[in-house]
Amino acid sequence: MLYNDNDTVAAISTPAGSGGISIIRLSGQDAFNIADKIISGSKSGVLSAFVSSMGDHTIAHGYVFDFGKETPELIDECLVSKMEAPKTYTTENIVEINSHGGLSVVNKTLELLLSAGARAAEPGEFTKRAFLGGRIDLSSAEAVMDVINAKTENGRRAAISGLSGRVGKEILGICAALTEVLSGIEVSIEYPEYDFDEEVGEKALVAIDGSLARLRALSDTYSQGRIAREGIKIVIAGSPNAGKSTLMNLFCGSDRSIVTDVPGTTRDLIEEQIQLFGFPVTVTDTAGIRNTSDVVEKIGVDRARDAVSGADLLLYVIDGSDPVTEDFVSNSAESKKIYIINKTDVAEDVSAIIKGLPSDVPCVCISALTGDGIDRLFGLIKEMFLLGSFDFTSQAVITSSRHKQLIDQACELLKKCVESKNNGLPLDLVAEDLKLATDSLCEILGRNISDEVIDNIFSRFCVGK
Repeated sequence: MLYNDNDTVAAISTPAGSGGISIIRLSGQDAFNIADKIISGSKSGVLSAFVSSMGDHTIAHGYVFDFGKETPELIDECLVSKMEAPKTYTTENIVEINSHGGLSVVNKTLELLLSAGARAAEPGEFTKRAFLGGRIDLSSAEAVMDVINAKTENGRRAAISGLSGRVGKEILGICAALTEVLSGIEVSIEYPEYDFDEEVGEKALVAIDGSLARLRALSDTYSQGRIAREGIKIVIAGSPNAGKSTLMNLFCGSDRSIVTDVPGTTRDLIEEQIQLFGFPVTVTDTAGIRNTSDVVEKIGVDRARDAVSGADLLLYVIDGSDPVTEDFVSNSAESKKIYIINKTDVAEDVSAIIKGLPSDVPCVCISALTGDGIDRLFGLIKEMFLLGSFDFTSQAVITSSRHKQLIDQACELLKKCVESKNNGLPLDLVAEDLKLATDSLCEILGRNISDEVIDNIFSRFCVGK
C-alpha cells in the first residue's frame, strides 16, 4: 500500500447490497472541499461550500448532486457528518455521507467523490491512518478486524480486549520495565570505575523475572483467545455407516447431512458453523474411511483424511454394533481426539471395543439416534478446550499468532538474559539480549517494524475500515 498523507481517500464503509442506510467515508485534509463539490444544502442544486460551513462534529441534511452535468442531476438525499482533525477516527478531517442503501446510489456517490479529487481507499486504510496518526497502537488496530469478524459473544469480548488497549498497555508496561533495567545496565557498562555491576545485575534479575512471568501469563491466553477468534475445527470421521451423519445432525440441530442405511452415503465434506458454549465451532462430516474401488468414494475418503489432518479435534465414530476401526484409528496423528462408540441403543456389549482402544484417548459411548450420551460428549469437549473457564472481560487476551510469536520470542531472550547473569557472563551480553527482547515486544505495538509488515497486516482488512 502506497501511503501519501496528502491524499484524501474515500470508500463505502457498509456491506455491499441493498439496505436502509449506507455510509460513504471520506478522510484527508481536502475532505471538506471535495464533499462541497457533490453535496448541496438545497434540493434545487445550488452549489455552495455546504460541508465546509458546517460546525465541527455536526450532522446536517443535504443532497448529493452530479454537478458535472449541464443541469445538476439529483442523485440522493442524505445526512452528512463533519468531523475536524485531529479528534476523528483517522486523526484527519472526515466526512461521512449517510445515503440510502441502494447499490446504484452508493456506487454513484463514491464515483462522484473520486471524480472530485478523492482516491479510492485501500483495504484497512482508514485504520492504518489512525495508527500512523498515533491514535492507536498496532495491536489495537489489528483488533478492529477481530471486532468486525467476531462470530460469538466471547469472540467479541476477546477482540474488545485488544481494541480497548489492554494488550497494548500490558506490553507497554513490560517494555517500560525492561527499558529501565537496560538503562541501569548501560550506565554500569559506561562507568565501570564505580563497580556496581553486582547490584545492577541483581536488580536486573528481579525485574526480568517479573517481566518474564507477565509475558508467560499473556502468552498463555492465546489458546483461549485463538479459539474465541477462530473457533474450533471439529471433524467427524470413522467407518461407513457408523453414524457420523446422525451425529453431525445432532451438533447442527437440523438434518444437515443425509442419513441412510446404505454405507458410503456421504462422499464429500459437509461443513456447518455452530456455537458451542459461546464459542464458534466448525463441524465437518466426512466420507466413511475404508478401502474402496469406487472412484468417487475414494476421492471422498482422501478428502476425509485431509480434513482430519487439519482438525483441532477428531471425533472418531465406531459402530458399537459392528465395529470396524481399521488402522486409521491408531495411525491418525491429530492433537486431540475422542473415540465415540455409537449405536449403544442396539449394541449388546461394547466393553470389548473399549478395551481395544488406546487408554490415553477419551472414549464416550452414545446413541446418536436417541441422543443418549451427547451431554457427556459435549461436557468432555468443554473440558478439553477449557471452554467457559476464561474471563475475557477482565484481562488482556492475545488472539493474534503474530503477537504470540513475538511474545514467545521475547520470553526466550529474557531466559537467555537470566542464564547469562547466573553463569557470570558480562552484563553487555545481558544487555544485548535484553534489547532484542524489548524490540520484539515493540513490534507488537508497531514500533521498529517494516513497512512491508504493516502493509501486510492492513491488507487483510475490509475496504472502508
